[in-house]
Amino acid sequence: MHLTHGTSPSSFRHPWLAALCLLPGLSSSGAQAVEGLEERIRRLEQAATSASAINSGDNAWMLVSCAMVLMMTAPGLILFYGGLVRSKNVLATMMHSLILMGLVSVLWVVFGYSIAFGEGNAFFGNPLQYFFLRGVGGQPNPDYAPSIPHQTFMLFQMMFAIITPALISGAVAERIKFGAYVLFIALWVTVVYFPLAHMVWGKGGCFNWALGGSIPILDFAGGTVVHISSGVSALVCAIMLGRRSGYPREPMPPHNVVLSLIGTGLLWVGWFGFNAGSALSANALATSALAATHFSAAAAGLSWSVMEWLTRGKPSVLGAASGMVAGLATITPASGFVTIPSALVFGLLAGIVCYLAVSKLKTRFGYDDSLDVFGVHGVGSMLGMFLLGWVASADANPLIASTFKLGDQVVSLVGSTRQVVNQLVGIVATAALSAGVTFVLLKVVNALVGLRVSEEEEDAGLDTTQHGESAYND
Repeated sequence: MHLTHGTSPSSFRHPWLAALCLLPGLSSSGAQAVEGLEERIRRLEQAATSASAINSGDNAWMLVSCAMVLMMTAPGLILFYGGLVRSKNVLATMMHSLILMGLVSVLWVVFGYSIAFGEGNAFFGNPLQYFFLRGVGGQPNPDYAPSIPHQTFMLFQMMFAIITPALISGAVAERIKFGAYVLFIALWVTVVYFPLAHMVWGKGGCFNWALGGSIPILDFAGGTVVHISSGVSALVCAIMLGRRSGYPREPMPPHNVVLSLIGTGLLWVGWFGFNAGSALSANALATSALAATHFSAAAAGLSWSVMEWLTRGKPSVLGAASGMVAGLATITPASGFVTIPSALVFGLLAGIVCYLAVSKLKTRFGYDDSLDVFGVHGVGSMLGMFLLGWVASADANPLIASTFKLGDQVVSLVGSTRQVVNQLVGIVATAALSAGVTFVLLKVVNALVGLRVSEEEEDAGLDTTQHGESAYND
């Protein structure tokens, strides 16, 4: 009997294979065949173990959440923003969100996911680790979501990457060149969104409270990564592009509030996937986050309407919708860390503070944030991040009391002055990064292709001048 080098009957994990190998006259090639069979069995056992780790209920919920978050962009944000602009710019405004479903998805596959969630340093992941999604398959990534396929987690996070830059488009509506917008967004997601996602949510990111960060910032579903980054960047874009022609002298009412209301409803429903899906499991935390999301939006819609009623004499339908979106943006970072009574307070304050930001702050400084991205998303999530530092509760999420460590000492992240300081660090760092990089990128894009359409093109409308189409042809 001849055995291949390094192989003995005892090396086989299955006794019947070892016995087969000892049969008289078994050749070396026969032993190799048996050894190959052993390897195939080992792989099957590994696959079975991996499959048993996947919870079908969790995976089903996360796949539904993927669809819900994508629905927030199309048709949710498309309709919400599209109805708020003048009829000559509706298609161009819708295209700003639609095109990102393709652009950001491609960048995510090539290197975006790897920068955001690959292993690296405190600021960004290795862009080559998951290059073209190499190694991102059906087995779970235990660092992020041990009960769903790695690919499911990747898809869910991609939907966030799509909608975040789409929010910025509301500040530059009706006056930016389409080519400039596409180039700016491609650069922005690469040097702002992907690294910021790693810093807050990626393993070893400097602000990750659960996976090795040095400054524990609580951000459940994107207060910093999504809303503050896009809101502050939107403000810089609005200032650098300048006001729309005729603003604020000429009235520029929404051309179709009905479309915006339909978009609001789709955003609200999709936001359940956005926030509750961030639990990454169909568990009690997802339920708690969904409840907090709903009650904050409801309370904010009421408080915004009351503010309008008191200051303008009539509560507008569009105002109620704006308040609801403000409540959703404000609760986003806190949705998985606060109780329902706290969520109600978040919403009530969101409606008041964001209303003042839109009606007073913008007027005071005179910037033309066309669709109030900064006043609703930026200000709202800054408020939510700050309040979260005070009221983060272990009743909503017990892990915040026992996960973060300094050395060997467990440090609780429940509401306290210390956690407020951490939250403020997150706000300031995100705002500074977003503002500074956006300023530089706009300068670069303007030098390369120019940012703004001509006055004649703006007067004619971006639908025809940028896309050669018209939304209404009757």
